[in-house]
Amino acid sequence: MSIPELFERGGIAMWPLLLLSILAVGTILERIWFWSRILTREREVSGRVIEAAQRDWLAAADIAKRSSPLPMGRFLSSALNLQSPDPEVFRLALETAANEELATMGKGDKILEAVIALSPLLGLLGTVLGLINSLGSIQISDLGSGDATAGTSLGISEALISTAAGLIIAIISLAFYRLFQGFIFGQAKMFRQAGSELELLYRQSWAQGKVHSLGPIADVPQSPATDAGAEPTTPTEIPTL
Repeated sequence: MSIPELFERGGIAMWPLLLLSILAVGTILERIWFWSRILTREREVSGRVIEAAQRDWLAAADIAKRSSPLPMGRFLSSALNLQSPDPEVFRLALETAANEELATMGKGDKILEAVIALSPLLGLLGTVLGLINSLGSIQISDLGSGDATAGTSLGISEALISTAAGLIIAIISLAFYRLFQGFIFGQAKMFRQAGSELELLYRQSWAQGKVHSLGPIADVPQSPATDAGAEPTTPTEIPTL
């Protein structure tokens, strides 16, 4: 059976199903292209930035900025580009950037969710309409005859075409939707790990009186009142990035 025959026998519900399938395919292809560009490079970027931050915050900020086309680069740059922030502000910048990037990664999810929900319902609607037409064409005088039985069977089989089409579209969309959700979950885990490591390094530098600078990390003079067991005071003058 050719595709035009399927559409003819599937009934009117096949046309909205065609529209949903086009939306699903377009979204799936766009998301595959998006993920193929970043999955193999995100961990490399985070590793380079963390390694550079252990030696020089300026170098780490520069690496993150040059990696800004990638979500991981933008995520780390959000905190590294601040001018000597308080550790809590540093952490808040990372959290805000992570939420924004993860929301961007979920682009297209709503379309796939709509396709998954609507496709089986439209297919079922097409089946119901097909059964109504099939059973409505049977005459009482034809009941029990071979022609009526054959016609009813043919009508039911044709009516089920739309249900099968709707289920196929929904199943394929659901499979890719779950795949993309898994990618997002993996990215969230990677963001948490990289953000925690970077925040820990920053807090250590801050506690030691060392902060971002335009040159090598420099010592910040401590208040004479600060003893070995007390918390360091906030620097009175902090070099900027």
